[in-house]
Amino acid sequence: MTDPAGTGPAPIRVLLADDQALLRSAFKVLVDSEADMEVVGEASDGAQAYALARERRADVVLMDIRMPGTDGLAATRMISADPELSDVRVVMLTTFEVDEYVAAALRAGASGFLGKGAEPDELLNAIRVAHAGEALLSPAATKGLIASFLAQSGRADAPATGSAHAERLATLTGREREVLVQVAGGLSNDGIAARLEVSPLTVKTHVNRAMAKLGARDRAQLVVIAYESGLVRPRAE
Repeated sequence: MTDPAGTGPAPIRVLLADDQALLRSAFKVLVDSEADMEVVGEASDGAQAYALARERRADVVLMDIRMPGTDGLAATRMISADPELSDVRVVMLTTFEVDEYVAAALRAGASGFLGKGAEPDELLNAIRVAHAGEALLSPAATKGLIASFLAQSGRADAPATGSAHAERLATLTGREREVLVQVAGGLSNDGIAARLEVSPLTVKTHVNRAMAKLGARDRAQLVVIAYESGLVRPRAE
């Protein structure tokens, strides 16, 4: 998409959802200082975030997990379930990155999560990475941590979910499964290409096909599916 003047790509449209007004203000100043992004709305709860995501056509939502009323987790599910918002990416914000809601946030459709104490450059990079459709895991959020959350969430619905994912995995080719394993390991397309000795474009094709076959919104969802299906097992840290 280009901007109205046709001079280049349109700025990334960012929606801020947090019940702390001071924090939203700080994020707004930071985001609006960048030439390639702009804040298009602010929400103090999840219901408002969902409504504004539709109204303002946001590209990326910075969503606090804990908010009064409709929390960020519920709002993320609402956004992910809305066909009109299929291109919206949600980055969950959390005070503590070791958070019981992390796995649930990824399952709900979040592209990743970031600690509120992240450096400004990390936050800006998170917006760009999520907008590009990549899985976002902040430096402190190791792949082992994500795997642990997924492995420990053995609720009653987990076996059925894993079984459903396993059935869909059967539709993947051998190479697509191989690429999926590397995606779950946190590697970028370039990193996967180097490891498998193929071109980044080939990797991108396999990733896109796997997403289509598995019904994944983005790479973060591929990571969830890889672990929940048992294709990838968490490593002991």
